[in-house]
Amino acid sequence: MIRRPVDTGDPDRLYTVTGGRTRSYERSFDLVTLIVRESAPAIGMQSEHVRILELSERPVAVVELASLLDLPVGVVKILLCDLLDSGRITARHPQTRNGRGRGSHQLPPPDTLKKVLVGLRNL
Repeated sequence: MIRRPVDTGDPDRLYTVTGGRTRSYERSFDLVTLIVRESAPAIGMQSEHVRILELSERPVAVVELASLLDLPVGVVKILLCDLLDSGRITARHPQTRNGRGRGSHQLPPPDTLKKVLVGLRNL
């Protein structure tokens, strides 16, 4: 897959990308929510939506999309709401140890979180 940069530009550009919206409304995505595309990009779609669909051919986390797109997570969540509302993506919330998904709020052990933080800082 060819990596095409998304035009992140200045804050005015981000305002345009989101259509002036600053929140993802009632739909919220966790950073680790997995996004999977349900349809291919269509002609005339916004370039950021196209890029998200290209990147989500396989499950990809919201935080990873934000990194690959070089966009703030909040902007990516707004774009994901657009795609979810149009049926172009599916959001899958990871399962926790007790078998329940989103809403159970069970965190991994602190040592695991520390290792993840160190790994992210080393990127």
